[in-house]
Amino acid sequence: MKDGLTPINGPQRALFLDRDGVVNEEIGYLHKAEDVRFVPGIFSLCRTAMQLGYRLVVVTNQAGIARGYYTEADFEALMQWMREELRAEGVELDAVYYCPYHPEHGIGEYRREHEDRKPGTGMLRRAVKEFGISLVDSVMVGDRCSDIVAANRAELRQVFLVAGIESGCDGNYLKVNGLDEIEQWLLTQG
Repeated sequence: MKDGLTPINGPQRALFLDRDGVVNEEIGYLHKAEDVRFVPGIFSLCRTAMQLGYRLVVVTNQAGIARGYYTEADFEALMQWMREELRAEGVELDAVYYCPYHPEHGIGEYRREHEDRKPGTGMLRRAVKEFGISLVDSVMVGDRCSDIVAANRAELRQVFLVAGIESGCDGNYLKVNGLDEIEQWLLTQG
């Protein structure tokens, strides 16, 4: 493996990443490529995780779709662009799961509860079905309490809360100031 890193043999594991606030800077209802600013350290974190044998899975609530600010096609086009940008940096996402529903602010068919909407565990469980992921061997990086709750409910090995949007969440997690701290944890913990 590159850089002398060796993946640990064993169960399939994933590094689950919230999108807004973790992969890209949070701006509120991001849906245009020209507005994307990648969070410092995301490329290095993802490359290290890949080298250690983690699958990279984005799990994101997309209330902007539910509210009618942009469409699922807009989201998918932006994600295709983001995947190409990540690929240019040596990062290959295994999957992108999103929840376009909101129980209160959704419009029409998008106004409803759904198991995929974090703090629900639906998106995490989809990765189990599609990739054979072992949740107890997996890690989540989020910036909101709903990310922490979802990861704790799914009994992930470790959960990180990136400082900024929310703090003081209930549950088990490590608060970090930057993605480099998570990368160092992966390197020491595997």
